[in-house]
Amino acid sequence: MKPLMRTWAAVDLSAVEQNYRAVQDYTKHSCKLMCVVKADAYGHGALYVAETLALLGADYLAVSSVDEAMQLRNGGISLPILILGYTPPEFCGLLLEHHIAQTVYDIDSARILSDIAVKSGKALTIHIKVDTGMSRLGFSAGLSETVSDIAAVCGLPGLDAEGIFTHFAASDDTLSDFTKVQFSRFSAVLAALSDLGISFSLRHAANSGATLNYPETWLDMVRVGILLYGMLPEASLKSKISLVPAMQLNSMVSQLRPVQKGTPVSYSGTFIAPSDRLIAVLPVGYADGLSRGLSNRGIFRIDGVDCPVAGNICMDMCMVDVTDVPDVVPGDKAVLFGLEGRPIDEIADICKTIHYEVACLIGKRVLRIYYKEGREVGCFNYISPADSEKTPLITTEKAAK
Repeated sequence: MKPLMRTWAAVDLSAVEQNYRAVQDYTKHSCKLMCVVKADAYGHGALYVAETLALLGADYLAVSSVDEAMQLRNGGISLPILILGYTPPEFCGLLLEHHIAQTVYDIDSARILSDIAVKSGKALTIHIKVDTGMSRLGFSAGLSETVSDIAAVCGLPGLDAEGIFTHFAASDDTLSDFTKVQFSRFSAVLAALSDLGISFSLRHAANSGATLNYPETWLDMVRVGILLYGMLPEASLKSKISLVPAMQLNSMVSQLRPVQKGTPVSYSGTFIAPSDRLIAVLPVGYADGLSRGLSNRGIFRIDGVDCPVAGNICMDMCMVDVTDVPDVVPGDKAVLFGLEGRPIDEIADICKTIHYEVACLIGKRVLRIYYKEGREVGCFNYISPADSEKTPLITTEKAAK
């Protein structure tokens, strides 16, 4: 039995497929694709998205943490997985057992991983992170000891240094030279390591922005995240690639409230009815990931009509003015963003943030319903996974291929 819906995210896996192929075509199939599915695939649902990518032949997946990696392994995903962030040493056994690659960003943590791997009698696949200007994780490209430290890591027993990478801080901005500066620093590190006879099978630097703007940074593999979900790292890049938004966030009218002129609506009375109005209550609020920044500013779509948010967004509900919606009744669908509503970019602009955050904040109590070629293939309820329904997209055996 399908879980009861109040607010739900409709995720189009065919859009994910189309976006994946668009990236392949853009890079002219000249390099491998690492698909970033961290943060629950940017709120879209990591397992369903990963299954779709496996069917498409993706080369690698990237996650943030060991628990994200294990969600995929427990779901039958056998594609190579790289953890981009920190893994506590006590979980290294999971990496070895389930063939999960780990980012290494300093020599001390590398030695710990080496000791654990040697004691287990297994080799741990690692990718070395070089900080070229993000000032986040990584061996600093500006330090004299960096090359010798990386060389030392590559010589540690129990570690298989498959890859090396860096991360760009401003690759969506073609007016800045910083990406070229970062890539030059990374290239210098690679050259110095090469002089020592050290090479890697997977060198990767390009994130979504660099994939579109800096083809010289593609190297052996590009890391694409936001592009897979039909969003651009910067709106000005729209002419470069054709993408389809993969998510639409929906709710429904739970009650209609006629209010007279001068009536305050919601907390603090920030909305005062300018005339007799009809207000709809929607069962979605900031606990579902709907930002309070949309209070009195957001515009949702009901029966094809744009309806302004009336008053402050509440924890579990919000109100919109539906005076201009003909024949509106309880149960009517309200589109908060997506193909049938306003673009997610507009929601982000109103909230003075980025669309990455808007998608990632969609809460765990929001039901995800998945579609492929217009047909519903499953749903996932984070609060009660046992109530979820699923039409398997792939089997473990297929994923292995």
